[in-house]
Amino acid sequence: QVQLVESGGGLVQAGGSLRLSCAASGSISSINVMGWYRQAPGKQREWVAHMNSDGRTFYADSAKGRFTFSRDNAKNTVYLQMNSLKPEDTAKYYCNAMKSGIETWGQGTQVTVSS
Repeated sequence: QVQLVESGGGLVQAGGSLRLSCAASGSISSINVMGWYRQAPGKQREWVAHMNSDGRTFYADSAKGRFTFSRDNAKNTVYLQMNSLKPEDTAKYYCNAMKSGIETWGQGTQVTVSS
């Protein structure tokens, strides 16, 4: 079973940028779908973006034009570049992997955007 470790979260002012990383314990090329989700206090976890094994990416409306999902197969790592951050982006961000019907979550990394 793949294991995921996120990093890159932190405190940033509105309008700033962060790049989140998600390192997988094995090859990500064999993973069907990798995604980013987030959960703000008192709210349900919501989908942010995902990438299929063919490299196609999909974004939530809240992320379109500001966030970019990328991957580095050699490092078994995926990234979420977040630009023009807003206070409403404040949440814990989780990496997710779906492989052969098995879903795996990372422990999350906190992103806080101050106004």
